[in-house]
Amino acid sequence: MGHKGWTSKLAGPAIGPYRQATEAGGFVYLSGQLALDESGNLLNGSVAEQTRKALERAQSLLKEGGLSLADVVKATVFLTDLKTFPEMNGVYAEFFPQDPPSRSTIQVAALPKGGAVEIELLARRPGS
Repeated sequence: MGHKGWTSKLAGPAIGPYRQATEAGGFVYLSGQLALDESGNLLNGSVAEQTRKALERAQSLLKEGGLSLADVVKATVFLTDLKTFPEMNGVYAEFFPQDPPSRSTIQVAALPKGGAVEIELLARRPGS
């Protein structure tokens, strides 16, 4: 089974040797998105601000692949402090107001570039 991938100029650059999105078998796997600006610098804001930026980046990647957040079936959120869960969750709910996807939230010791939140998504292409 083949696969194709892409990176996004709208979402900003990847910070390593990987594709930001890979499609295989009707599913699109988004690499974890941090709150990075178009130059790859971390947004040094609150967890809410970092969550918003990470989801905006993910939204841009999906859009470039002809998908939207409505196509997301699974999300994984990585937080460096679970005490910030309510802050992340409030912003997350704005992006998935109806029929949200399945989700796991995991506390990690650290994230690249000193981020407080990273979000990876799995979407299914309609009709596949």
